Amino acid sequence: MKRALLCILVVAVSCSKGDKTASSGDTTQAGAASAAGAAASTGPTGDASVSGTVHFAGTVPKNPTVDMSEEPACKAKYTAAPVDSQYVVNNGGLGNAFVYVKSGLPAGATYAPPAAPAVIDQRGCEYHPRVFGLQVGQKLEIKNDDPLLHNIKAVPHVNRGFNISQPSAGMTTTRTFDKEEVMVPFQCNVHGWMQAHAGVLSHPFYSVSSSDGKFTIKGLPPGTYTIEAWHEKLGTQTATVTVGAGETKTADFNFAPKA
Repeated sequence: MKRALLCILVVAVSCSKGDKTASSGDTTQAGAASAAGAAASTGPTGDASVSGTVHFAGTVPKNPTVDMSEEPACKAKYTAAPVDSQYVVNNGGLGNAFVYVKSGLPAGATYAPPAAPAVIDQRGCEYHPRVFGLQVGQKLEIKNDDPLLHNIKAVPHVNRGFNISQPSAGMTTTRTFDKEEVMVPFQCNVHGWMQAHAGVLSHPFYSVSSSDGKFTIKGLPPGTYTIEAWHEKLGTQTATVTVGAGETKTADFNFAPKA
């Protein structure tokens, strides 16, 4: 009788373990199905592109000098007095403009966020990059490269904000945004000069102009688009562009100092 009872218990335990394994397998399949569903939600793309230059006309305003005397670890990373790079202009081209498709994508198109995260780093008591884009639901990695305290604060109007303390080098925190918003400002509660801006979009069609004003938006399906260029001090400008399959069209923007 004891042996029979023992056998029953062994069988019961084995079945229980088998159920857990099967459950784990079901979870993996569900995850794969979910990933497949996410991939299937990616909207139409193509091989058209829009490129151009964000121009700046007139006298470039002087960027303010930043006093980092109280943060010698950051000050030591600069060979000249650091400045708050509000204006980046080279050969008449304006850098750090966020250029994106504002309208024109097919109605109802949805685009799954990329698996790779967007990254913002705190290095030399500055944000790198100063202007960037990411998609709704895409992970944002917030890094601290400095051996001192930073307190990054997102100040959106549509999304939920956050305020994160990172007291030492090597720290990384991850956040996401769940709604479109152009733009989301970032600040540091410890260092008031630190500023950054993120364009949060539901699609991947955006670019940030390089230091000489150049930009390219790739992978567009054929269509007519409103392209907007945003700059933190100069506001926005728009252009309308029609592209066919495989075409590259030009859209230039011309900014000038505000009166």
